[in-house]
Amino acid sequence: MTYQAPLPDMTFVLEDLCGLAELAHLPGLADATPETVAAVLEEAARFASTVISPLNPVGDRLGLGFADGRVTTPQGWVDAYRALVDMGWNCPTARPEHGGMGLPAVVNACIQEMFSGANTAFQLCSMLTQGAVEAISHYASDELRRTYLQHLVSGHWTGTMNLTEPQAGSDLAAIRSRAVPEEQHYRIFGQKIFITYGDHDMAENIVHLVLARLPEAPAGVKGISLFLVPKVLVNPDGTLGATNDVRCVSIEHKLGIHGSPTCTLAFGDNGGAVGYLVGAPHQGLQYMFAMMNSARLGVGLQGVGIAELAGQKAAAFAAQRKQGSQAGVAGSVAIMAHPDVRRMLGLIKARTMAARILAYRAAAAQDIAHHSPDPSAAAAAQRRVDLLIPVVKGWATEMGNVSASLGVQVHGGMGFIEETGAAQILRDARITTIYEGTTGIQALDLIGRKLIRDQGQAMAELLADMKTTQERLASTGDTATDWPAMHGMIGEAIAMLGAATEWVLANHQRDALLPQASAHAMLELSGICTGAWAMADAALAAALRISSGDNSAHLGAKLRLAQFYRTQVFPQASALLAQLADGAETILALTADDLGAVT
Repeated sequence: MTYQAPLPDMTFVLEDLCGLAELAHLPGLADATPETVAAVLEEAARFASTVISPLNPVGDRLGLGFADGRVTTPQGWVDAYRALVDMGWNCPTARPEHGGMGLPAVVNACIQEMFSGANTAFQLCSMLTQGAVEAISHYASDELRRTYLQHLVSGHWTGTMNLTEPQAGSDLAAIRSRAVPEEQHYRIFGQKIFITYGDHDMAENIVHLVLARLPEAPAGVKGISLFLVPKVLVNPDGTLGATNDVRCVSIEHKLGIHGSPTCTLAFGDNGGAVGYLVGAPHQGLQYMFAMMNSARLGVGLQGVGIAELAGQKAAAFAAQRKQGSQAGVAGSVAIMAHPDVRRMLGLIKARTMAARILAYRAAAAQDIAHHSPDPSAAAAAQRRVDLLIPVVKGWATEMGNVSASLGVQVHGGMGFIEETGAAQILRDARITTIYEGTTGIQALDLIGRKLIRDQGQAMAELLADMKTTQERLASTGDTATDWPAMHGMIGEAIAMLGAATEWVLANHQRDALLPQASAHAMLELSGICTGAWAMADAALAAALRISSGDNSAHLGAKLRLAQFYRTQVFPQASALLAQLADGAETILALTADDLGAVT
């Protein structure tokens, strides 16, 4: 089966939970009317299901070609990418003067989820280019923006992010790549690994954003600068010139996403690659975070898209696979009838819905932060973005992995066979919790840069919004849904998140390692509790639509899935709070010998 975009769910979240109509009143977003957005999403859904979804198993089976330092993508990918570029899907949020559609980030979140669900390996190319556009737009010189932005926005050129080095891994303080000044540019020397789409045959140029050190740079992350290094140099008249001193020396052979080239790049083997400083010296990490945050939201949306695909495939299989019997039914029944299969499918569906709402709300807050004329509203929205990004990236991708695993389980033995496609989803999902910062790094970001740095201000603002939802639940009179129980769930979620935040702030003063040991529990707790908030808001909005006469099937499903989330997902939160508060010291007490280290 091919991926089918869940358009009714997406539109519902946009309109009822993310305030699409209000976003369209912000400067620069006036064209994002419901009619325009609906047309855009319909076309994106068609492209996802008919063009790139059929290529997903092709990329997995054929993989990549690599010879003489050149990467070739799987059969059909070049044509699909050209179609994507021609239709303007490469960078939909970019401003029209740069060739973009000027769409809100929250609408782009829908498109990214669709394309990731249809073909994660393919979508990675545009996701990284969008991050490069973000960094160049905000921090590069006017000359660099004039030379590179329009081509990146259109997709005729693509972008990459070059951080990791063999000896450094995630420790960017340890990078050794260097930049030597030369007239109006720099010469870049060094090696970068795990570079997604570092080389390919889908575009005529690749623009690498590279972290490197200037001579006499301070040690550690304070000495890192950001450089733009094109694969092909650009002549003064804007035409492409000579090939730069950048080589792809190998591609990785990976567990999944076989159609996405993950490259080792060598800079400067023949005299130095020409690079251009982006922004001020020694500020590269700050600038790269603009690209990284864009990528982290994109990867969180990959988790949502992968979970959606896993759920679609598993539900289709469960509806047609007959096995076992039930009382009162003649012959075999479809396995969908068995309670445990419904439990697994319910876990996929409910957690996917919660993660989708959180991811879209992060993107909608990004729209307010970037477009609101009210400085205080923009600042509050940016705090919300900063708080939600590690939760969306960490929790949604972990959820995507669990959903992909459950999808295999629903298929039973057939899921372990490559021909069904369930195994590919599981293999492709695995990288999402690793790249752009592992789940552990997201957890440390959440407690360090998001809770401790602002002493819980952003979390307090989020808890206030959750309290508003709780008050709305208290005034809901419909008896078809157990609103008192849902009211209780949100009250517990508020109390647990508040207690966990207080614990992190208090214990950071006592021993900084204690919150670090409990960071993963804090991340998971934040995901489950804010997911409960998302599901309660979805239930309220669905009930309001139903009361107004809308009998769409997906609305009743939202009410039932919200109750399912309350009983099957949310109970994990209390265990996580206990783990956070009581388990940190037991983690720190473990020795290398306890863990079986061989010395």
